[in-house]
Amino acid sequence: MEKIRSLGLCLGASTVSAVQVEASVHPEPGKSRTCFNPHITGFLTLPHEGDPRRTILSAFEQIGNSFDKIASTGRRFNKLLNLSTIPEPEAVEYAYRFVKPPKTSSPAIVSAGGETFMVYILSSEGRISNVLTGNKCASGTGEFFLQQLRRMDVSIEEAARWATAEEPHNVSGRCSVFCKSDCTHATNKGVPKSKVASGLCKMMANKILELLKKVKRENIMITGGTTQNRMMIDYLQREIPGLIIPREAPYFEALGAALWALEHETLSFPGIKALFKNEALSFETLYPLKEFKDMVEFKSISKGDVEPGDVCTLGLDVGSTTTKAVLLRNRDNAILESVYLRTNGDPVGASRKCYEFMIKALENKAPLSGITIEGLGVCGSGRQIAGLHALTEGIINEIIAHAAAAVYFDPKVDTIFEIGGQDAKYTYITNSVPSDYAMNEACSAGTGSFLEESAYETLGIKMEDIAGVALRGSKPPNFND
Repeated sequence: MEKIRSLGLCLGASTVSAVQVEASVHPEPGKSRTCFNPHITGFLTLPHEGDPRRTILSAFEQIGNSFDKIASTGRRFNKLLNLSTIPEPEAVEYAYRFVKPPKTSSPAIVSAGGETFMVYILSSEGRISNVLTGNKCASGTGEFFLQQLRRMDVSIEEAARWATAEEPHNVSGRCSVFCKSDCTHATNKGVPKSKVASGLCKMMANKILELLKKVKRENIMITGGTTQNRMMIDYLQREIPGLIIPREAPYFEALGAALWALEHETLSFPGIKALFKNEALSFETLYPLKEFKDMVEFKSISKGDVEPGDVCTLGLDVGSTTTKAVLLRNRDNAILESVYLRTNGDPVGASRKCYEFMIKALENKAPLSGITIEGLGVCGSGRQIAGLHALTEGIINEIIAHAAAAVYFDPKVDTIFEIGGQDAKYTYITNSVPSDYAMNEACSAGTGSFLEESAYETLGIKMEDIAGVALRGSKPPNFND
């Protein structure tokens, strides 16, 4: 009896998974070889963070080349490799037959991955008869959930400890940016992060249940990385009797590819150097950003030194993503001190950190007893709770604050475009007074947090490095509709 080993790869939207399978083979002259007792000998799942090539190479460093056959699957990057490939539905069928509990049949398999949710409807023979998908919005998917936890400065381990008994805060599941807006505005109004996280998990579960509305909700199998989200699974188990979560769920499709490879002729492994295809992707490109640098003029206020007897006003902007504070001397509008930090879903906490920073910075420059702060103005999405905490009547909406600052620098200005962390606004000014405005309502696509998360999650570029990288680009791809 011989042994045969196969390797299955799945190149997903956010992860690369690999599974090694070994089986026994009875070679019979004149007949095709039949595999018996396949079993998993190893597996791994790695986030690729927008760099699938590097991650695939890292996977092979860990796996080695101790396999006889290899096949890959996946919707996103499968065409990168010089390997035998199979469609994801076929990989799902092979994996399902391998993990299916005895005497139990599932009417459907939910694939709940990092970027998409879909449902495979199964026939009585365990073959896929239909595929149900929602829209292309990533709201409620695994990667979206992790992004929101990071925005709230919550670790996945901390979120896992929160019980589903926590009353969930309702968030929109219709659109990812709507949902992000709901989460941000909720935390900025003081809703506990545990309730927001619980609301996210319930929304994710509801999106899956919506896909299953025409399927008998019993013995449903669920796969994908989001099966590790305990809160979401708890919500689903309340609605789906006999919900099946196989331990192979995080690498389900890779397992199917490995099982398929055992039974079929596959391309030989070409080696690491020849693993990737040399195919160039084409995009419509824009002019380099650096060609427009001369069209931008930066305005600034002079900075001053703290002096005894200074009378000042403190300005606080509690935004969806960041909180800023500036201390102005009233007699000459000089900036004496400023601070810029993350809100992290805690507007009061961020405000207090700004006050603490100001106090420590001023103490190093002059006695605090000689400085008077006679007013505090607060704006931003967290202005109401921050203003209430500070007991100030100077709660101002952003439209007025933007107009006042713009007119200070240019009395003739008539148009303002403000791109914030989560809001984008247009303001029209007449005679130094805002007379009309428009904003992005609940959608935050194209705003600061969207740019930051897209750059970091997809390209691994930190926020403070975005500008430098963008200015070096010679052929920026056009992502416009």
